[in-house]
Amino acid sequence: AKLKSFTAKIIQLLKEWTETFPYDFQDEKSMKELKEIAHRITQCDEENGTVKKIISQMTQNLLMALSARSQYQEIREKFRQPVSDKGTILKTKPQSTQKDILSVCCDPLILAQQLTYIELERVSNIYPEDLMQIVSHMDSLDNHKCRGDVTKTYNLEAYDNWFNCLSMLVATEICRVDRVFFQVVKKKQRTRMVEFFIDVARECFNIGNFNSMMAII
Repeated sequence: AKLKSFTAKIIQLLKEWTETFPYDFQDEKSMKELKEIAHRITQCDEENGTVKKIISQMTQNLLMALSARSQYQEIREKFRQPVSDKGTILKTKPQSTQKDILSVCCDPLILAQQLTYIELERVSNIYPEDLMQIVSHMDSLDNHKCRGDVTKTYNLEAYDNWFNCLSMLVATEICRVDRVFFQVVKKKQRTRMVEFFIDVARECFNIGNFNSMMAII
């Protein structure tokens, strides 16, 4: 009876551990140790196989979480690769194909909703271990500066980069009016563009997407 009680507590510990910090089991050594512990636990309940089913489901969820994060990281690495000069690309592109954001989406609410979807996607990939990685590398409580050896905070970096990209997008869409329109038209068009992004920021505020709102501001 004591052994079964102890087994239940160990299972609960492993479940919470694998769900909260899946990256702890990324290397082969950690995964091997987890499997060895799981094997010993299942031997305590060979009669009905309940523990075996729970362990099997836990392991499957862990592998799926690691696979999802690995795929997400691969996609991010593709976007991190250097690209050719964007200014040159714009110059070689015909002006007729250079669409501004108003021609793609002129409804501030819809754009705010799409920005919120992106925010949620970025946030959903930030795990407690990403925050712990930074905390564990703090120099001291005095200066709160992170050392340069923090290499596993990819998801936090992605979220930070998205904020900067959105700010750059807003600035670019407003400033590029000079390239697309003549002197007479560009002032009105730039005013319209600024007012549009103010409306988008207001809709983001109404949704509760304060990160996109601040990026636009």
